[in-house]
Amino acid sequence: MMEKDVSSGVTNVVIAGLGGQGVLKASDILAQVAFDEGLDVKKSEVHGMAQRGGSVTSDVRFGSEVFSPMVPAGEADFVVVMAPEEVEGSKRYLKAGGVMIIPDDVPVTSLDSPRSLNVALLGVLSAYLPLPESSWLTAVKASLAEKLHEANVKAFSLGRSVGREKQGSSAR
Repeated sequence: MMEKDVSSGVTNVVIAGLGGQGVLKASDILAQVAFDEGLDVKKSEVHGMAQRGGSVTSDVRFGSEVFSPMVPAGEADFVVVMAPEEVEGSKRYLKAGGVMIIPDDVPVTSLDSPRSLNVALLGVLSAYLPLPESSWLTAVKASLAEKLHEANVKAFSLGRSVGREKQGSSAR
């Protein structure tokens, strides 16, 4: 799949995982990047039993004009899944030709902290979207405490490299 053109139409992203994995933080970062780039953004979230490790999903939709915050089943351009046990249940969101990004895409042992997996997976997603890397890094830093910047910038860069490789291999 080639890089998605976000200037026409609406881009639909579903981020899924378990409570405490940073699903909502990741969706906040994505929404901020799209907003900072002048796009109309709508976001919704389902917390479930988030405090107890239950399923959490967040929908982010952005483009020139967006009317609804919800991504209908079968309409997600991208599904980012943070917990392996959530992969199967999240497939229903993905449209034909869409991209699923899963924890196995990122070598977790290469992260300074496993808690930065959400930012690494955003890095993978960023390789598919024509949103400037500088905007992503600004949003990551703005949403996290300064002491977490270095580890998360490294995680984002790792994920972005993985995303470029993944994108290249799917084009063959």
